[in-house]
Amino acid sequence: LVVVGDQKGRVGFGHGKAREVPEAIRKATESAKRDMIFVPLRSGRTLHHDVEGRWGAGRVLLRAAKQGTGIIAGGPMRAVFETLGMHDVVAKSMGSSNPYNMVRATFDALKSQMHPKDVAAARGIKYSTLQARRGTAVAAEE
Repeated sequence: LVVVGDQKGRVGFGHGKAREVPEAIRKATESAKRDMIFVPLRSGRTLHHDVEGRWGAGRVLLRAAKQGTGIIAGGPMRAVFETLGMHDVVAKSMGSSNPYNMVRATFDALKSQMHPKDVAAARGIKYSTLQARRGTAVAAEE
């Protein structure tokens, strides 16, 4: 199992099998690079909103955190957040502790992350209206 990212909001994971370990790592890395996803980050450091992801018996809860909090997550989730370029997040894993299930549940949660502009478009309201409801200025967002 390999996790790759560009530290700017793109991350992917892959699995490779071979008789030799280096060959398996190479295959997993190629697979991870092929299947990268983009995750919108708030201020380039945390999530826009809290999300939950599931995969098999594994469940993860990801919460946005204040600046300076750091990455509070265990095991494979920490690797995903570090390669993603996220600096502040609180994560809780429940159910299965299998690394594959945890990584896939984390990706399931990250895929459901929406940028506020997309939320505003889906609701049919202006982005500035959404920001005003949230209690922050539009300029502070990006």
